[in-house]
Amino acid sequence: MKRHTFSPGQSFIAGTLATLLAIPGVQAATLEEIKERGMIRVAIANEKPYGYMNEEGKALGVGPEVARRILEDLDIEKIEWVETEFKNLMPGLEVGRFDMAAAEMAILPERCARVLFSNPNTSYGEGLLVLASNPNRIRAYEDFVERADNIRVAVQEGTVTQDMFVALGVDPDRIVTVERLPEAVDAILRGRADAFAATGMTVAAMEQLSPQVEAEFNFTDPVINGREVRYFGGFAFPLDAEGLREAVNDELEEEKRDGDWQQTLMRYGFLTKDIIYSYRFSAEQLCNGAN
Repeated sequence: MKRHTFSPGQSFIAGTLATLLAIPGVQAATLEEIKERGMIRVAIANEKPYGYMNEEGKALGVGPEVARRILEDLDIEKIEWVETEFKNLMPGLEVGRFDMAAAEMAILPERCARVLFSNPNTSYGEGLLVLASNPNRIRAYEDFVERADNIRVAVQEGTVTQDMFVALGVDPDRIVTVERLPEAVDAILRGRADAFAATGMTVAAMEQLSPQVEAEFNFTDPVINGREVRYFGGFAFPLDAEGLREAVNDELEEEKRDGDWQQTLMRYGFLTKDIIYSYRFSAEQLCNGAN
């Protein structure tokens, strides 16, 4: 997998810095403080199958289900689930809006400079959502660079996928950004975009949003700097929440020895390859540019 060297847009950085400057001296709650208050605030980005809320307001997805068992083992009595856009996960951790994120955020060096990560809970690759029967025959991210026709791709704002298209040299005029996943389906159906790019798990889950879209079965994984792109997702914490992160790591190690963890991943559509690859690197190795 590519050693990611992407940088967020200047406007995004400026907005984040302005928020941080407006709230000086933010300090993460310690594990002991969280236990004392009996409640932890955990963010999700409403993205299937990683972390989302159902119609009854229950947090589901591989991140919340594994996190729920881990936090119960840590004697934390109550979880307050916080729904937010993906782009707000790291800023929210930085300013103390929540104590932890269970969105299976990819562990990348540039993100490690802003938040702490647990060791990987999952691994996953990329995918494309297209119109049913794929009339434009779009089967790879590279198509948006190499093809002469003016096909456009939608990406969720703040994700690594957005930065990947920049790294591939895709014309910015061909990239349509959305905040929420239903907006991506709407963009395809209305002709604003010809495809939506995201992780393969996300794309597969989005087939349920409309019979007029489907995941491209013959998708070719992107190769950047000679390596197939694969991500390793983990739980995220504020930079000064080392105690909480280490406690979660210890319990996650126990979880991954338990058959319930593997069954949870498989129930949400993860493949044997995804499960095996999740053992490949530690968070420290990924933060140092491994894979």
